[in-house]
Amino acid sequence: MRFDLPDLRLFLAAVDAGSVTHGAKAANLSLAAASERLRDMEIASGVPLLVRNRRGVVPTRAGDILAHHARLVLRQVGAMHAELTDHAKGFRGSVRMLANSAAIAGFLPARLGPFLARHPGADIDLAERPSPEIVKAVAGGLAEIGIVSDAADTNAVATRPFAVDRLVLVVARDHPLAGEKRVAFAQIAAEPMIGFDGALQVQIRDQGERIGIRVRPRILLRTFEGVCRMVADGAGVGIVPELSARRARRSMPLDLLRLTDPWATRQLMLCSMDHERLEPLALSLLQHLVSDEDGGWPSFREGEK
Repeated sequence: MRFDLPDLRLFLAAVDAGSVTHGAKAANLSLAAASERLRDMEIASGVPLLVRNRRGVVPTRAGDILAHHARLVLRQVGAMHAELTDHAKGFRGSVRMLANSAAIAGFLPARLGPFLARHPGADIDLAERPSPEIVKAVAGGLAEIGIVSDAADTNAVATRPFAVDRLVLVVARDHPLAGEKRVAFAQIAAEPMIGFDGALQVQIRDQGERIGIRVRPRILLRTFEGVCRMVADGAGVGIVPELSARRARRSMPLDLLRLTDPWATRQLMLCSMDHERLEPLALSLLQHLVSDEDGGWPSFREGEK
């Protein structure tokens, strides 16, 4: 038994009008063509669907069942068309995205704002996580897109360079190190430190443990601006992304020192599942983030570095 959508629309039009003639007119068919279609539907179903009399037509019990399901089917088809129309005008839906501290504070606001402005029906569920956790979440299907440090093991996901992030030491202008250009982490790991309450502080703690120093921040703050403000006030030193430090230095008495340790210069990587498995909205966001960096969408393969 196979009914196509025009058959269902014709049948409902005839039932609602109580007349094959009026149903044919609503379906933009001739009376002969409409009558033939309705007879074919009855033959295909194996039972009478309409009772014909002088006044017009009324549905049989089987016809009532067909009318009920036809309304459900056509309502669902209408909803499908409405959603597809929304997608044609601009993507709708939500993308789950995870990123490390530096990406969220320094790079993503400028990258994500234009995308959201172009797609008013789209949302981005953005959360901060350490890079290893992000890779696991993306590989496990708990997030569509991640931004991680290249120090993380990304063999389980597809990757693409996103941005270069450098960590710097910020000190007050009257600090003994002020005026220096570079410094090694081992030289300042025991200094009173203003910490960042996020994934970056985990990395700093781990690097301290590697050289046998327990990094114990005097306070943990939720923004890099807040870290810089307390450093400028002389409360301690801080390690923050260079981009955030340069912004803060415009309005605060700070000096910036480049950390000489290799781990302090990080390549941030976009990571995702293979792009062929992404939903259209997530793929569009991924393409936007890549095109902002290098002007195009390259090959994007599993395990690519």
